[in-house]
Amino acid sequence: MFQQVPVLPVVIPLAAAVLAGLMWSLIRSGRFSVPRAAVALALGVYVAGIVANTVFPIFLDKPVSSTPWGSHLVVVPFADYELADALMNVLVFVPVGVLVPLLKPQASWSRAVAAAAVLSLTIEVTQLVTAHLLGGGHIADVNDLIFNITGGVVGFALFSVLVKVPFFGAVVDRFRWHEIEARRAEVDAAPRG
Repeated sequence: MFQQVPVLPVVIPLAAAVLAGLMWSLIRSGRFSVPRAAVALALGVYVAGIVANTVFPIFLDKPVSSTPWGSHLVVVPFADYELADALMNVLVFVPVGVLVPLLKPQASWSRAVAAAAVLSLTIEVTQLVTAHLLGGGHIADVNDLIFNITGGVVGFALFSVLVKVPFFGAVVDRFRWHEIEARRAEVDAAPRG
């Protein structure tokens, strides 16, 4: 039995660091509000959860793998990939598609896809490296990348539809990190018939 790196002593400080950085950014820019702080907290917890569930276990004393790097990598899409895994990867990345328009002005499909792709690719590369060098318990899989990006797109689509509902849209505006006053000013300045 190999000794594992404990998860909580890594991910709790990670969540705290992400939260502290985001709160500092909000306060420094004069955009602090309780709803925005709630988004920062959610993002910190989300990042910690992603790391805990995609990088760990990492072993302290497991010998470095002598197998080729390719043995920790799946590059053929949809081969022996289970529906449950696909659905889980979609669901786990739905928050990415929701967070992009909350955090970024002029959010778009391309930004949501890019954010999901960069995060997912980072996870897959980390899994490949930890599996090979640290005896990590995951395999880098192109299917995970595909379904993670799909989850980001689904999240962005759901968000885009829901913000068109007047009450929900007004509530969501309080959580956005970018100022919406300019948009409201444009609406107010538009000619009224």
